[in-house]
Amino acid sequence: MKLKPEVLETDILIIGGGAAGCFAALTASEKSEVQVIIAEKANIKRSGCLAAGVNALNAYITEGETPQSFVDYVKDEFNGVIREDLVYTIAEKLNSVTKKIEDAGLPILKDENGDYVSRGKRSIKINGENIKPLLASEVSKKENIRVMNGLNITDYILKNNKVIGAYGFSIDEEKFYVIYSKAVICTTGGAAGIYKPNNPTFSKHKMWYSPFNTGAGYAMGIRAGAEMTTFEMRFIALRCKDTIAPTGTIAQGVRTPQVNSLGERYVKNYGKATTINRLYSTVMENLNGRGPCFLKTKDINGEQENELFKAYLNMAPAQTLKWVDSNTSPSTENVEIEGTEPYIVGGHTASGYWIDIDRKTTLEGLYAAGDVAGGSPKKYVTGCFAEGEIAANHAISYIENKTNEKIDELEIQSELSEINGFFQNEGTIYTIDQVEEVMQKTMDEYAGGISQGYSYTKIKLKTALNRIDELIQISKKLKANDCHELLFIYEIIDRLYVAKVLIAHLMARAETRWRCYQENADFPEKDDNNWMKYVNSIYKDGNVQILLRDLIERREIS
Repeated sequence: MKLKPEVLETDILIIGGGAAGCFAALTASEKSEVQVIIAEKANIKRSGCLAAGVNALNAYITEGETPQSFVDYVKDEFNGVIREDLVYTIAEKLNSVTKKIEDAGLPILKDENGDYVSRGKRSIKINGENIKPLLASEVSKKENIRVMNGLNITDYILKNNKVIGAYGFSIDEEKFYVIYSKAVICTTGGAAGIYKPNNPTFSKHKMWYSPFNTGAGYAMGIRAGAEMTTFEMRFIALRCKDTIAPTGTIAQGVRTPQVNSLGERYVKNYGKATTINRLYSTVMENLNGRGPCFLKTKDINGEQENELFKAYLNMAPAQTLKWVDSNTSPSTENVEIEGTEPYIVGGHTASGYWIDIDRKTTLEGLYAAGDVAGGSPKKYVTGCFAEGEIAANHAISYIENKTNEKIDELEIQSELSEINGFFQNEGTIYTIDQVEEVMQKTMDEYAGGISQGYSYTKIKLKTALNRIDELIQISKKLKANDCHELLFIYEIIDRLYVAKVLIAHLMARAETRWRCYQENADFPEKDDNNWMKYVNSIYKDGNVQILLRDLIERREIS
């Protein structure tokens, strides 16, 4: 095979057609003269984290709460190291973007007074199994949005440290795309599959985060020299064992406690019942011989049980099917829980691009929104909507009176030659699956995976880094027989670059600030005196350069 070049031009290129990408496109489309391309490697109707649906909007300002109380909550959950300015600008928009998605047709549950039904202090219930097709439908109505499904973006086009577009290839046709754009918004999501999953071999894609989000946006930014932040704040989900179904549906939906094998409520023994402590306490109970651990659902009433059956059918049917298949139910048997492998995801933690309040990255012309944007944990679906809206609004202002810049034809041919080279590689003794397996095993054993209780040391991290560097070199020699295999190669390469930066961040923070998420065995305690700061990085000449930045507090937004 040999890909052939095709050149396109647009005003705004959005990379990734998930929650943030769709909302950014819809916002930009309100200016009819603006032409938008959404590049989506799958199909926008069922792509990204919302592909299978969701049963709640977990970031909402409910009655009695304010944007500032939301910031305070996020700050407390993550021990002070967040971007208050970013979280606040999201919080200001949570309710307005919720209204927009409801007006588009999303069913939001209401009580007899017509008020939204809350699931928690900052969460409301929805019937969201079709939230992604609904978003895709809204996008399809806009004449100035072009959706390019099956298009995998590989790298940004750079000119004088400015992003002027992106390269990509079609998964279905033998085409190499050069897309020039006056502004680029990256909304590709986070990174799964870096660590060995807790359901390996044939079930390796049964994981908490979308297995098709492989860190492409992060990796493109890393290779382009964008400043990244807080990769060391990994995310590890506490889930129902085997099915990887969400535990919040039970914990918040029917208000059940976590208990160990002795029936003891154990979370309180480890501090406040934060998201992190619910995970950390479960890991510790298992390590100390008091596991397995459960959500105490036994003896819930029939109405609550039916609610759980329906809720999981909407978003994680494997859990309902497990009950049916084993001829049991949540009211007759407690639900066992466990942690997943670590993920890098800016929607739940703070990993991602270093951005300003307009969602501009450190590279001119490039914006980041959603899971790929750093600094603002717990943004969830509505927070991704909010960031997509913010990024698009500023991008519209940025492109005023601008024309598309171009690069030399020789640069295009060089990029095309590199991509076509994977079809021509011969004699390699490694397969894509083998590189993936070694990467995941390395990260699991030497960079704080499940087998290590999420803990790591500097010595082990150095071993991991050496092996990841070796794998990066090996990955360049992999062979693709078609465009689908070419996609898998680029997904592996992207995850390896993310792993390299992650290791550097884990090595840099000489404390343990977020239990399990960042469990440094060399420095097992929190150190507020020296580490109330951000760990940032810039990749240059094959090395990850660490930068430490002071905390940014909330700024009044005029």
